[in-house]
Amino acid sequence: MENFTPLASFFGGVLIGLAGVIFLYFNGKICGISGIFGGLLTAAKNDTAWRVIFIAGLFTGSLCLPLTMGGELSAPGQLDRSTLAIIVAGLLVGVGARLGSGCTSG
Repeated sequence: MENFTPLASFFGGVLIGLAGVIFLYFNGKICGISGIFGGLLTAAKNDTAWRVIFIAGLFTGSLCLPLTMGGELSAPGQLDRSTLAIIVAGLLVGVGARLGSGCTSG
């Protein structure tokens, strides 16, 4: 493996787990993207603001990542599908996770 980084991967996993525990402690809800995003479609009006902010933070964080890493990030391989196909596939995975009562990653 060319990019094998066990320590960085371990600490990244610890930080993700810690963020999930903190989210559960302060909100009383599990930090799962399929539930958070799906809740936008069915949530009460007073329960949507935090969901929108959470999802906006995901997009904002991914856009800011290259700035913190010192430049443009590149994918390890070239994708042979259109951006639209990838977005549709991701949405379908989310729908499937929602229908299946969540996914293993939350």
